[in-house]
Amino acid sequence: MRIEAYTQVQQTYKAAYTNKVENKQGVSKTDNLQISSVGKDITVAKQAIKDTAEIREDIIASLKEKVQNGTYDVSTDNFADKLLERLAGF
Repeated sequence: MRIEAYTQVQQTYKAAYTNKVENKQGVSKTDNLQISSVGKDITVAKQAIKDTAEIREDIIASLKEKVQNGTYDVSTDNFADKLLERLAGF
């Protein structure tokens, strides 16, 4: 292959590309974003979760009181079932 032939082909494509770009400069373009109703619902749900406290003080206070009074009772059967579920990956 001749090197000068390659250069001529390259210049031909470069000139065609430049002309296309010049013709489109007068066109104004704008970006539009449309969010579906499902997307909006997901955004609202994420914000609600973000605004919710991670620690629910009302539940913690009652449990803390039961532990301090000695009245908090843990079902060993329920505890064992939950432990097995977590360890087994269910």
